[in-house]
Amino acid sequence: MVSVPARNQSRLAALLMLAAPLALAVLGVAGCGSQSDAPSPSTPARNSSAPNPAGPSANAPVGVVSFTGPTMGTRYSVKVVIDDADERLEELQHRVDERLVEINKRMSTYDPRSELSRFNQSDSEDWFEVSAETAKVVAYALEIAAATGGQFDPTVGPVVNLWGFGPDGRRSEPPTDDEVAAALARIGYQSVEARQEPPALKKSRPDIYVDLSAIAKGYGVDAVSELLTELGAAASMVEIGGEVVCRGRKPDGSSWKIGVEKPDESGRVLQTVLDIDDHAIATSGDYRNFFEDHGERFSHTINPATGRPVTHRLATVSVQAPSCMRADALATALLVMGGDEGYNWASENGVAAMFIERTDDGSKERSTAEWRGPRNRGE
Repeated sequence: MVSVPARNQSRLAALLMLAAPLALAVLGVAGCGSQSDAPSPSTPARNSSAPNPAGPSANAPVGVVSFTGPTMGTRYSVKVVIDDADERLEELQHRVDERLVEINKRMSTYDPRSELSRFNQSDSEDWFEVSAETAKVVAYALEIAAATGGQFDPTVGPVVNLWGFGPDGRRSEPPTDDEVAAALARIGYQSVEARQEPPALKKSRPDIYVDLSAIAKGYGVDAVSELLTELGAAASMVEIGGEVVCRGRKPDGSSWKIGVEKPDESGRVLQTVLDIDDHAIATSGDYRNFFEDHGERFSHTINPATGRPVTHRLATVSVQAPSCMRADALATALLVMGGDEGYNWASENGVAAMFIERTDDGSKERSTAEWRGPRNRGE
């Protein structure tokens, strides 16, 4: 088993391009080599029985290669079924690395020279030229924000940063009420517009700060998956910080198997295992990224309505969707909503979601009808 970090969202929660591991694991990848760094708060855990070469897996059988690398403050993992696999290994990893660097240079809030950072730094309220894909992702983030009534808000970054879960670094004590109020005054997705022709962003207030961390990793997974298909992959599994897209099937004809971890700080104990074919899954949780002050626990999951960490008992949410960008954003929004509100919203909107909530004697799991569909019953 190769454990996969699912992201920690302090985005709207907002993830902030700096993820700790969370709750997904890729299981039983027949014929694929695997490797990752030793377990840490920001890298995948390693199966001790799996090979772990320093670079791409060069000893995978013909037709299958796997490789991993750093990106967006976490790790990516790729498994590819493709002709001439061994000969194309270095080319594939180079192209994937190149694509991820391109996305990061456009959408990272950790790079002061990125398109998004320059937009955030600008005081202009005129249209600000960006790439077509940055405009696309911002537009989709605004669409999800409207659909969730602001529970997902790509402008929540100032509050997330204030609580110590963003580029400004960690803190050991909570901010003051006045500091929270000042940061909260800067939030409002309605103050941002995105257009495609020509691609550009616009803000109605100069202090608006857009953070795509709760959606950019999912977009990155989709982009790499599409790239591999363009390069001739018959099947692939792509994961970044716990966001996963599976296309096609493994060489033996079986589905990719993805495990969802139980929500505890040690991790690596599976709650459930799913067969994933030609769709995405993302998991958001609040139990790996937090700080404590005077016995009180402050999660990185920030409610954009209050500017404070959520206090409900929902530990993790997993979402399946056609695209990882959608799964990523919705998992964040549902985690912010909490168990009852999130479950009801997902059920009413046809979202395939699984919720794990803390109880006095452990935890309980519940899922929507879409999650319990044929693909998750092995039919």
